[in-house]
Amino acid sequence: MNLHGKNIKIFAGNSNRPLAEEIAAKIGLPLGAASVGRFSDGETAVTINEVVRGSDVFLIQSTCMPVNDNLIELLLLVDACRRASAGRITAVMPYFGYARQDRKAAARDPISAKVVANLITVAGADRILTMDLHAPQLQGFFDIPVDHLVGQRILAQYFLDRFSDQMEDIVVVSPDIGSVARCRKFAEKLDVPLAIIDKRRPKANVSEIMNIIGDVRDRRVILVDDLIDTGGTIVNAANALAEIGALEVHACCTHAVLSGPALDRIRHSAIRELVTLNTIPMPAERALPQIRVLSVADVFAEAIERIYGELSISTIFTQQ
Repeated sequence: MNLHGKNIKIFAGNSNRPLAEEIAAKIGLPLGAASVGRFSDGETAVTINEVVRGSDVFLIQSTCMPVNDNLIELLLLVDACRRASAGRITAVMPYFGYARQDRKAAARDPISAKVVANLITVAGADRILTMDLHAPQLQGFFDIPVDHLVGQRILAQYFLDRFSDQMEDIVVVSPDIGSVARCRKFAEKLDVPLAIIDKRRPKANVSEIMNIIGDVRDRRVILVDDLIDTGGTIVNAANALAEIGALEVHACCTHAVLSGPALDRIRHSAIRELVTLNTIPMPAERALPQIRVLSVADVFAEAIERIYGELSISTIFTQQ
C-alpha cells in the first residue's frame, strides 16, 4: 500500500497496546519499533527505533488512566517523529482525555480540553483521529484537521443482532438531558421509542434521579451514554428504571473509564449487561460478567487507510 509516494508507519504508546496491535494487523502492518518507558526518576523516555523520514506516521494512544502519563507519552512520540522529519503525523486517540472540561464551569476554572488540544498541536501533530468526543464542538478547539468517528454503529448493530426478534419490546433511554441528541440517533438506528431521565447533579460525580419521561414499564431498556466514569449516573438510572417496572436494563457506552467505585456500583446494580468499546483497555482483573467489550479496530483501520490514501473519510460517517 503506497498511494502517494510515502510509506506508512504505525506506532503506539503504552495506553492501549492490544487495540494498537489489532488495528495494525487489520491494515497488514506491524507496529513500528519504538521504546516508550520511564527514566529512573519517573520521567517518560521515548525513542523511535526506525527511520520515519518522509513517512506518513500514525501514533495510536488513548489518553486514559493514567491520563497524564499517557498524554506525555503521546506528546513526546509526536515530537520525536517531527524531529525525525516524518512527512505527516496523525495522532490516533480512540479516547480523548480531558474532554469534559470544555468550558468554564466556575469563575476561575481552566478550559483543560483546549489546553490539551493546544499541546498536541504545538508538539507537531498534523491531524487528529478520535472517536466520540464528549462534546462534538471540541473539534473546533484544534487548529488542525480532526476526523471524529462515532461508535454508535457498532453498539447499535450489537443490539439489533441480540434482540432481532424482540425489537417491539425495546426502549432507548437517555440517562440525562444532555445525552438526548445522541440517544435519539441511537433510537432511530434501532427504530424504537426514546425515553428520557431528568436529573440534577448536586456536585461533581454525584447524580440524583428526578423524573422519567416516557413509558418503560415491562420493556427492555437500553441506556446509552458516550462514557461511564464513576458509574453514578448510569447505575442510578438503571436502578430507577428497574424500580418502576422495566423488564430488563441494558446499558452501553463508547468509553468505559470506570474509575473509583464504578465497578462495584455496576456489579450491584440493576444493569443486566453493559456493552462498551475497547477505546480504553479492559484488563482481565477489572472485567465483570455483565460487561461485554466490542472492538473498534475495523473502524480505525479503515479510517487510517483512507487518511493515508488521501481518500474521503466521509463514507465512514455515512455508514454510521
